[in-house]
Order: sequence, then C-alpha cells, then structure tokens
Amino acid sequence: MAAMTMRQIREALGHATPGVPDAFVQPTEYQVSILPEDDINRAVYTITVQYRGDNAWAVTRHGSCLGADGEWEFGIKEYDRGEDWLKAHRFDLTTALRLAQKAAPYIVANGRTALDAYQSTPAA
Repeated sequence: MAAMTMRQIREALGHATPGVPDAFVQPTEYQVSILPEDDINRAVYTITVQYRGDNAWAVTRHGSCLGADGEWEFGIKEYDRGEDWLKAHRFDLTTALRLAQKAAPYIVANGRTALDAYQSTPAA
C-alpha cells in the first residue's frame, strides 16, 4: 500500500473536501506607528506597508509613497510610473518594514510629528 499524501490524510479525517482546493491565506498589509493601538491619534500617524505582487511592497501614507531615499512622493499607483520609479518605491518586505519603522516617528499631521504626539500622551 502506497503512503498517503497530507491531502489524502486530511480528506480521510474530514478536514478537507475531496475535489475542493485549499484556500490560500496571504498577508497583504501591515500598519506601522509609534503610537499604541488604542491611541486616539494613531490613525493619523500610521504608515501602511502594502503588498503589490511579485514580492514587492510599497510604503504608503495618505496617498503618498515612500522612496528608498526616505522622501515621500504623492501618488501610489504604479500604472503611471516607469521602471525607475518602481525600483525606487517597491521593496522586499524586510526593507519596506524597516523604512516604515524609520520614518514612523517623523511623519507630520497638523504641524506635529508622531513623536510630538507620543511624547504629549500621559502614558509616554
């Protein structure tokens, strides 16, 4: 008797339906902020790291995209950008998260940085 595959074992145990493929689960977005999750100002001081396909991630905030040079540029859609722009604004996940974490304390809303907002909260 041939060994069973993991799929066959799962079907035999009733954990998978024969003929129905398993659904893929993939994270596609991360939020980066120096403010705690329950802070009222967190939404304004949050950077998003979004999956763009083919192992490429974009660092975005309010319609702008962070470049490898640390500068924010308005516009996040790649369809109207060339290859050079994409190379400067798309990263592997590790790099994208590192850039977002580095930028997080210094993003500005209403004339205040995220660091200002953090330091003015009672828990800080």
